[in-house]
Amino acid sequence: MTFTRRTLVRLALAAPWLPWAAPAQAQTPAWPTKPLRIVVAYPPGGTSDAAARLLAERLAPALGQAVVVENRPGASGTTGMDAVAKSAPDGHTLGFAAISPLTLSPHLGKLPYDALKDLQAVAQVMHSPVYLLATPAFAGRTVADVVARAQAAPGALRVATSGMASVGHVMLAQWQRKAGLQFTHIPYKGGGQVVNDAVGGQFELFTSNPSPAVNAQIAAGKLRVLAVAAPARLALVPEAPTFAELGVAEANLGSVFGLFAPAGVPAAVVKRLNAEVNAVLASKDVQERLARLDNSVSPATPEAFAALLRHEHDATGRVVREAAIRAD
Repeated sequence: MTFTRRTLVRLALAAPWLPWAAPAQAQTPAWPTKPLRIVVAYPPGGTSDAAARLLAERLAPALGQAVVVENRPGASGTTGMDAVAKSAPDGHTLGFAAISPLTLSPHLGKLPYDALKDLQAVAQVMHSPVYLLATPAFAGRTVADVVARAQAAPGALRVATSGMASVGHVMLAQWQRKAGLQFTHIPYKGGGQVVNDAVGGQFELFTSNPSPAVNAQIAAGKLRVLAVAAPARLALVPEAPTFAELGVAEANLGSVFGLFAPAGVPAAVVKRLNAEVNAVLASKDVQERLARLDNSVSPATPEAFAALLRHEHDATGRVVREAAIRAD
């Protein structure tokens, strides 16, 4: 989960460009035999929804079948991933989500699935930074203004996130712990509704991955990015410092998104899917469309993606314990 240059370099080396850029040459026998379904574990309108629909658009002609996107939000991604885990392992149902339902949620309570046994990694898709944004309800212009207000009136500032135990929630908890601040956390069930309420000034601050809806409101001047969780400043909001620059490296967390399948999907199908997804990600047009939202492609083999999940599962467990993060 921690968004560092070392992590990004390590992941890039795990998936060199030449091998993953070429689509699968040999067709997997008897697959696909019907339309595919990509279950997005979040509401429409967010960065994950936009990325999943872009993937579906490009995968359909490559696979010779329609690829339908279905939004199944709830419980910080757990609801959607549970639907995937319980689907038939025939390669026709996939899940698109951040890795947190597999690496973070297991440390916060009992899940309806075993994160590391009932789901398998298919393709790593992208890294996405996290914004800290101010709404019209907050008159301050900088993080220093946020800190001053929080110190003067602990708990007065309301900070919305896309859900309990989301990456934004963990980022907030780490910031509070490191800086000795106190905010009032307002968890939503996904990122779509947060944007509408943010523009309406129903809280002072919120965390969000870049998305078409968020970036449109930033461009319109209705939302302001105060800081970013990213390895370096972002092209779209170069004036916003990273949390590492602000001396809170523990809060410099970003999201890794990928495609998952229920355990038991044949290895040949997973290999074909991975190759086709990586071919889509090799497209300059796809890279540019994701970059418009400050997202970056991060292809990897299924094995490298699975190794990342195991590493982040263990590392995130330590963060949850140290920051005393709870799901309720």
